[in-house]
Amino acid sequence: MSRTKSFDPDAALRSALDLFWQRGYEATSMADLVDHLGIGRASIYATFGGKRELYLKALERYGELHEPQLLATLSRPGPALPAVHALVERFAAEATAEHSRGQGCFITNTAVELAPHDRGAARRVEASWAQLETLLHAALERARAGGELSEDADPGALARLLLVLLQGMRVVGKASGDPARVRDAAAQARRLLS
Repeated sequence: MSRTKSFDPDAALRSALDLFWQRGYEATSMADLVDHLGIGRASIYATFGGKRELYLKALERYGELHEPQLLATLSRPGPALPAVHALVERFAAEATAEHSRGQGCFITNTAVELAPHDRGAARRVEASWAQLETLLHAALERARAGGELSEDADPGALARLLLVLLQGMRVVGKASGDPARVRDAAAQARRLLS
């Protein structure tokens, strides 16, 4: 007779996500996970695999929680440029929020910490960035078609510029004690897209 799990795997995954997001991959030990999740090491391995597999599942869950918000923001009906401006503002606000300073974005944190030497992490980061770039490109195409951008604007190049800017704002917001850097960059992006 097989035993039933005495914990909620979804709640445990969310708890692991929070711990990894706060500390990063390297600074989180399996003992930390056992303590934080309140479940045994064997249960973690049986349910999620090892620490790396649990991290990648947490990264996937983060995307499931946050990426639909990007789609909702950038694909709402009406003029497209205000939606792009709103996204830039949201990233700037998140990057400079006092309560999140030092935590950053889980995808961006993974890009900096793991993606250079972990193919699984790099694939998840690239998928997230590709989705954001695609959504920005589509919104900017709509903006150009609607006369919000000049006809000679290159929506693909602008989408890439914004992707790099948004990710850079997250890194600077996490590491810098000067929120003006992020706010000034966001203001320049808005001017560029006006």
